[in-house]
Amino acid sequence: MVESAISWLLHLLAAPEVGLTSVFIISLVSATLVPLGSEPAVFAVIKANQALFWSVIGVATVGNTIGGAIDYWMGYQAKQTFAKERKSRWFHWLERYGAKTMLLAWLPGIGDPLCTLGGWLRLPFWPSVAYMAIGKGLRYLTMTSLLLYVPDGVWHRIGQMLS
Repeated sequence: MVESAISWLLHLLAAPEVGLTSVFIISLVSATLVPLGSEPAVFAVIKANQALFWSVIGVATVGNTIGGAIDYWMGYQAKQTFAKERKSRWFHWLERYGAKTMLLAWLPGIGDPLCTLGGWLRLPFWPSVAYMAIGKGLRYLTMTSLLLYVPDGVWHRIGQMLS
């Protein structure tokens, strides 16, 4: 039963007509504290239909930014829980540079917790979200553009090695 449900979900997310929906969901979930990368989904949809380049980049940026805002909200709500951590150097750094630190929300491993800490410190919400969106959008644009320059033959060889 579980295997058929997972198979159905994967088939649904792989359907070309829901490519943007899949990119949005994957980008949103990957921006929360769940360890998931959204770049492969973004690249796959763009590679399948390059006419969707800007739409996919935009949808991924919006989904990933909303996920960052969710992290921010979790941090905002968790202030009492982490009160003893207030003296760490991360907090001093975040307090010093404020919402601009959210430009680093795109970084693997530290970007999502950084959004959570920004909420915990109650950095201004809308400027934080704007900086998250800028950083995340630039990441998707850069990563996808670079991956599109890799010749198709390389991807086919990688696929053959993995299968």
